[in-house]
Amino acid sequence: MDSVAYDDRPTRAGAPLRSSVRHGLKIVVVGGFGVGKTTMVRAVSEIQPLDTEAVMTDAGVGVDDLTGVTGKSTTTVAFDFGRITLSDEYVLYVFGAPGQERFWFLWDRLFTGTLGAVVLVDPSRISDSWYAIDRLEYQGTPFVVACNSFEPIPPALDEVRDALDLDLDVPLFSCDARSRASSKQVLVGFVEHLVERQSPPAAVSEVRS
Repeated sequence: MDSVAYDDRPTRAGAPLRSSVRHGLKIVVVGGFGVGKTTMVRAVSEIQPLDTEAVMTDAGVGVDDLTGVTGKSTTTVAFDFGRITLSDEYVLYVFGAPGQERFWFLWDRLFTGTLGAVVLVDPSRISDSWYAIDRLEYQGTPFVVACNSFEPIPPALDEVRDALDLDLDVPLFSCDARSRASSKQVLVGFVEHLVERQSPPAAVSEVRS
């Protein structure tokens, strides 16, 4: 496991953009409540990530569905934010969207100017990610799906694809959102998917480094 001790990373103010940076690219991580979106942004960011996690209170009882995430004590109430430098000219901004239905209205703003999305899926709660996939398909937004599993033996991806009724041209990955290397591979796969669609500048492929 190579999870990042994110507290040791510089703040955004302490790690300003290089003067040569000319292009900012944006990706949004979406998915159901408690699937690991905040964890992925924290793991992959080169700076201390911004998050808007708040302690869950009694006000959320009966509103937020805690099925399968009964140990969760905090929740994202706006968005998460991280940054990855791709090259001298390109920087990638990664946003994590809130998962609860009551915060879905924020998604439209988060998707403004984005290249596309990573849909994070908990294999034990497949249905929680259906809304995200349906919405992205309806809007024609490019996306990939990442199956987040902490188990030693990850679930069979073909079974996950069938359960999600996912088109064959949508990339599906297995990942551990706690791992920087694993999360980065998902982003690499997303960039490769975009390159195949001829959407972003070819220079974005430097995320491989």
